[in-house]
Amino acid sequence: MKTSLTGKIVLSVLLGLAFGTSGNAQLLKKLGKRAQRAAERTVERRVEQETAEKTDEVLDSILEPGKKGQQVPPNTEIPPGSQGGGTPSDNSTNGANTNTPETGPKTLTVYSKFDYVPGDKPLFFDDFANDFLGDFPSKWNTNAGGEVVTLGDSSQKWLGLKSGYSIFYIPNAPQLPEEYTIEFDIATVGLDRNTSSTSRLVVMLSNDEKFGDGSNFAMAELPFCQYSPIGITVRNRVNGKQEIRSTVKADLRDEVLDYPHISIAVNKQRFRLWVNEVKYIDVPQLVTSGAVLNTIKFHANNFKDGKEQVFISNLKIAEGGVDLRRKLIAEGKISTNGILFDTGSANIKPESMGIIRQIYQVLQQDANINLKIVGHTDSDGSDEANMSLSKNRADAVKNALVNVYGVDSGRLTTEGKGESEPVGDNTTGEGKAQNRRVEFIKQ
Repeated sequence: MKTSLTGKIVLSVLLGLAFGTSGNAQLLKKLGKRAQRAAERTVERRVEQETAEKTDEVLDSILEPGKKGQQVPPNTEIPPGSQGGGTPSDNSTNGANTNTPETGPKTLTVYSKFDYVPGDKPLFFDDFANDFLGDFPSKWNTNAGGEVVTLGDSSQKWLGLKSGYSIFYIPNAPQLPEEYTIEFDIATVGLDRNTSSTSRLVVMLSNDEKFGDGSNFAMAELPFCQYSPIGITVRNRVNGKQEIRSTVKADLRDEVLDYPHISIAVNKQRFRLWVNEVKYIDVPQLVTSGAVLNTIKFHANNFKDGKEQVFISNLKIAEGGVDLRRKLIAEGKISTNGILFDTGSANIKPESMGIIRQIYQVLQQDANINLKIVGHTDSDGSDEANMSLSKNRADAVKNALVNVYGVDSGRLTTEGKGESEPVGDNTTGEGKAQNRRVEFIKQ
């Protein structure tokens, strides 16, 4: 198993990748400063249980007293701060070792207000691990070209999105429920000061099951321009008419060069979007009420062919994104793969703080609750190494609760079960992702 490096990692590599049917290699620009982090982003966000029904309004009043949504009028700009987004992160870190107080808790504290909670019932996952390099991925469809590639020395696979009005989507994706989450990673090549102000990656939820926009859609446009902060635009269409077009003032120029992780949460009509650990979009009624937006589409617009390119990987769609606090109180146990670690390590990734923050809130509200934290791994590596790793990860979560949120350590116990209790098939990527999880059990 591989141990991740912390801090800034600079990889200067020249890459030859083949695009199109001609098979001619293209020489790509140097990659950004954290290729290692992106390469090690394997999926650790699966759980074995379906979500329980929400508990009654009494729990709502206890856990979130007075919380109200804010309406966003059409054609207005939405400053990130007004939407409850966290403080912009120090992206020079690559996760933190919570067993080392000098570095771990100080780093994780930056993300202690991160409020994204991934869905807990897997619907779809693809890291292209089962696709051959040079092929278009087997689970996807497109009206243009594209192929699976690797970047640099990493074995991580990426799908290169051809520019223009090229649509990429999953034709046999499951029916999207009312509440679900979407996550994916982005890599870029060749961006510079001449990159167009209209260069952007569009993520669309649509009721059209092929290549059209559809009569109903909700979309976000992520900018890649390098000479000016363009901002993120969201817009929708309801029964053929646009109702919302809003732009967030956001400077993502450094972020898009640095392998950003995108998180999206859809809760009925509400649409939220995070870039890394910062929430930029929170629109209460972007998604059409009653419409079935069952197709997720990507397209890359206005990138210079042969010079600039955008790649995506680790696409995860999961039902839920519900409040785990209610589930823990009602059922006495939750299991989540939303707490992420560097590969083969107990270093917690900062984006995991949305889950850990909710656990803290349960402990804060009820002083009589004590928890056992149980770590699980997949079957990669030896039994002994996985047992140790799972215990270290449980300890790291405990340390985050104690050092970041001030929870009394006497209220928390830890256990590691390694690979001994799988809930998925360890011969598949999806099964392994389900097995990498953390449980919280009321004592």
